[in-house]
Amino acid sequence: MALELNILVGTMTGTAELVAQEIELTMGDDDTVITVTDMDKLDASLLKPGSLYLICSSTYGSGDVPDNARAFYESLQSALPNLEGVRYGVIALGDRTYVQTFCFGGKKFDAILSELGASRIGEVCIHDASAGTMPEEVCVEWAQGWIETAREAIDA
Repeated sequence: MALELNILVGTMTGTAELVAQEIELTMGDDDTVITVTDMDKLDASLLKPGSLYLICSSTYGSGDVPDNARAFYESLQSALPNLEGVRYGVIALGDRTYVQTFCFGGKKFDAILSELGASRIGEVCIHDASAGTMPEEVCVEWAQGWIETAREAIDA
């Protein structure tokens, strides 16, 4: 049975979208069906028990979620859905030169999903734009292990 993964993208400049698309191109096959969706116009009702999500979010401004992710994030805060049975992972993109708010876009999604009862699989993938590494390369490498961990967790 194929693993179905929904990658939800929060981005300002397109980097998170590039990362998600690279994961889809590299990891998508008969065993792993990947759907990439920008967070524009999404709300909390999207998240369904039994489903697997990968939040791929940059950070904007003073540690905020990107503009296209704001309505989705705020709907989670206001609707407060019970997300038991939802499994997720997080790719948080940021720049370590902004020490006080480094990767807060992804970290905020991690915090709200956990608070609402969803179960995170694995550790959060953190990418530092000031490190000189390509985010799509770092995140694809992380995603390879994460997808295997997710598959094991779901089969358990």
